[in-house]
Amino acid sequence: MKRAILLSSVVALLAVAMSSTGCKRPPKGVTPIAAGAPTTVPGTTERRDARDATPGPTPGPGVPVPPDTTAQGRPEPVPVPVPVPPADGFAQPDMAVFENMLMDTNAFQGDTVYFDFDSSVVKKSEFDKANRVGDHLKEKPLTALLVDGHCDERGTEEYNRALGERRALSLREYLILYGIGPERIRTRSWGEDRPVSLDHNEEAWSKNRRGEFILLLPLPPKN
Repeated sequence: MKRAILLSSVVALLAVAMSSTGCKRPPKGVTPIAAGAPTTVPGTTERRDARDATPGPTPGPGVPVPPDTTAQGRPEPVPVPVPVPPADGFAQPDMAVFENMLMDTNAFQGDTVYFDFDSSVVKKSEFDKANRVGDHLKEKPLTALLVDGHCDERGTEEYNRALGERRALSLREYLILYGIGPERIRTRSWGEDRPVSLDHNEEAWSKNRRGEFILLLPLPPKN
């Protein structure tokens, strides 16, 4: 009796074991993925192999492409040429414009403007002289003007030439702002080449750092 009961238990256990290790059928409507078959990531054209999870996505339709932030990918800025204005802000007429005019070096002999050491600023004490020159040019619209800049002997020749030009330009700009047309005024620089005093002291130097005005007159008409 006991032997029959034991045999029935063994048979029952074998039946349970066989049912748990049997083949499973896939649910209806689902297609099994074979090992190694590629898949597609939604929203991209990325194809990912089940054996390789490292490839990055390739942008596909509807997926924005991020901007290239490398130095090579950025567009080069286009340089815009900037015009360089004249030193005093007003273009000077060509010297040829004044070739057929007469130079009167005595007209403004008493209106020489003097400058401080190493300066091209027109001092307030010199304004009246420049104003008299401007008033004369306003009264004589057919005349023109040369403005000569001078320096004392201190400093290099090149530096004094540049300083003389700045002094002449300062006087030219003053007269333009006073109401004289820029096309009527031309500047020159003599640097230290034309001193009025040959002494080597402060009194002489103060006389040499100056700006002089030369009146230009139209030629008289031919008979």
